[in-house]
Amino acid sequence: MKKAYWIIIVVVVLGAAVAAYFLFGKTKKTVIEWRTAKIEKGDIQVTVRASGTLSADTTVQVGTQVSGIINKINVDFNSVVKKGQVIAILDTTFLAQAVDDARASLKRAEIQVNQSKRDFDRTKVLFDQKVLAQADYDLSLSTYETAVTNASSAQAALNRAKINLRYSTIIAPISGVVVSRAVDVGQTVAASFSTPVLFTIAKDLTKMNIDASVSESDIGQVKTGQTAEFTVDALPDDVFQGKVVQVRKAPSTVNNVVTYDVIIAVDNPEQKLFPGMTADVSVLVAERKNVLKIPNAALRFKLDDRNAAESPAPPKGKGAAARAGRDHKVWLQNPETGKIHTAFVSLGITDGSATEVRGDASLDENQYVITGIQATISPEKTVNPFTPQMSVSSRRLTR
Repeated sequence: MKKAYWIIIVVVVLGAAVAAYFLFGKTKKTVIEWRTAKIEKGDIQVTVRASGTLSADTTVQVGTQVSGIINKINVDFNSVVKKGQVIAILDTTFLAQAVDDARASLKRAEIQVNQSKRDFDRTKVLFDQKVLAQADYDLSLSTYETAVTNASSAQAALNRAKINLRYSTIIAPISGVVVSRAVDVGQTVAASFSTPVLFTIAKDLTKMNIDASVSESDIGQVKTGQTAEFTVDALPDDVFQGKVVQVRKAPSTVNNVVTYDVIIAVDNPEQKLFPGMTADVSVLVAERKNVLKIPNAALRFKLDDRNAAESPAPPKGKGAAARAGRDHKVWLQNPETGKIHTAFVSLGITDGSATEVRGDASLDENQYVITGIQATISPEKTVNPFTPQMSVSSRRLTR
């Protein structure tokens, strides 16, 4: 029993020794590697993204003001039409009958006018001779005036019937291309309460518009005259150009998201673009050419100045005005010595990945700006990462 006891103790001691060796026998070494980027010169563009729908510059919906059966259709989809061209005809049977009825009513009204005129003339003669009373004279005059009014109404009804008959012939109000046809021969159209749309004609498909929805956070940057680029799903390899021609001030709210309509004029000489296509639009709102630019990651990088080899003070002057616009600090690294130092820069526009550096003679294209730190662990002694002994290629810090 005692022998087994001592065996257990020996095993436990040996296990603890082995664990201590693996845990404490090897030290670890932390290697810090700077991630840097070279300061470059180039162009920076700021764009506002939006989506919209293509439509013809001018689109007219052609309808009918009278009800009837479609008797003939002279055009189809994509047909080119001229202004005044007959594109469809309604059945005129009932409309022509209405004209005949109105003409007959007018004839009866004219007969009544003639008869009442003769009666009035006789009554007037007798009244002048003081044979008839004033009441008889007034009655005869009223009958005559009523007949004249009835004749005028009958003439108006005839004119209206003739107009309706003319409306049975559907003509193109503009020259263009038929992009939609909503009826077929034999179909009955009813115009009792609203005008039914029979055709849609686009005036000129070589001139189109994009109605883009821009969010309220970006609309302040969009101005008339700015250029825009866009793509459509049907032609993913083509990039088309446009120009902002109108910024509408009426808001649209959908699911608590406020947007504004921006109209972009587009040339479509080859007619590759069709009405109704969805366009992904980028409006160029600001641009700088051949300027110094640094990655935005360098602006987000922060480091204690005590770890920098050189830390020049910010520019001095009369109060805070001397530092106005130069309160952004970046860390630079000398590629020869590996030392780092800080610089205060004035920032311009940004495209989301790089930012313009304005009017700062302390920076040039040959400098490297620090964008981050990457730490690795090796089974050696732990070191302080902020005592640099760096090579140009690895930028490693060791002690």
